[in-house]
Amino acid sequence: MEGHRINTKKYKHLLKEAALIICGVVAACFGLKSFLLPSHFIDGGVTGISLLVRALTGWNLSYLIVVINIPFIIMGYKQLGKRFAIKTAVAITFLSLALIFIPFQPITHDKLLIAFFGGFFLGGGIGLAMRGGCVIDGTEVLALYISRNSMFTVGNIILILNIIIFAFAAYFLNIETALYAILTYLSASNTVDFIVNGLEAYTGVTIISEKNDEIKHFIITNMKRGVTIYKGEGGYLEKKDIDIIYTVVTKLEMSKLQTEIRQIDPDAFVVQQQIADIKGGVVKRQAFH
Repeated sequence: MEGHRINTKKYKHLLKEAALIICGVVAACFGLKSFLLPSHFIDGGVTGISLLVRALTGWNLSYLIVVINIPFIIMGYKQLGKRFAIKTAVAITFLSLALIFIPFQPITHDKLLIAFFGGFFLGGGIGLAMRGGCVIDGTEVLALYISRNSMFTVGNIILILNIIIFAFAAYFLNIETALYAILTYLSASNTVDFIVNGLEAYTGVTIISEKNDEIKHFIITNMKRGVTIYKGEGGYLEKKDIDIIYTVVTKLEMSKLQTEIRQIDPDAFVVQQQIADIKGGVVKRQAFH
């Protein structure tokens, strides 16, 4: 019985991943065929490289996406494992086939709308695929690979890569195309962040205060949030035992929490850090009436 329950959960998880990847491929295909391709727009990342090569050579994008992503699939296999590489290869192949067979038509010829919505749907597709456990754009895989062998962070590498792509676009195409490409990239990257990080972007908050009991009571009672208490020791001038409060709130709740902390203890030490995702534990307490 227990084994059957585990298998059921496994199949549900696999179906969810497959559904996310399929939706991601369709969304990316829609963004490309209905917005970016008809107006010869480009984006950042590996997809941007494929679009730039297509604009310069006229080669078929569906083939370029597969060929250019092959090195990144190999990197993904080395960095993230066989399962990731297989799912990524399948997703990229599906995207290539979707570009050939799905008959999406151009939606608009307004350049601002093309840049915004092309980036929105392409970024949405990339984000959904990442939620499904793979990528259809190998930029992050390349950045991770280089960051592990250099002093640069993943963010630094992605920024440098995109600057190079946009510089090539400005030189080989024209500056206007490069500027619209930047808008497309900003739209796509923000959409990816929104989808990958979830509808609620969480913030971890660490609070050190002489009035920790009042702050803890407010968080639990008024905000209905769970808290964790760490036992610490002050290290500045005098050593004394202190309770350190840690809680997780959404960004929308952060302002309310900050205001209340300042009212309770203006000298409280508060540290915030962005959290990409959370699993398990008691984050939000249920209100019982």
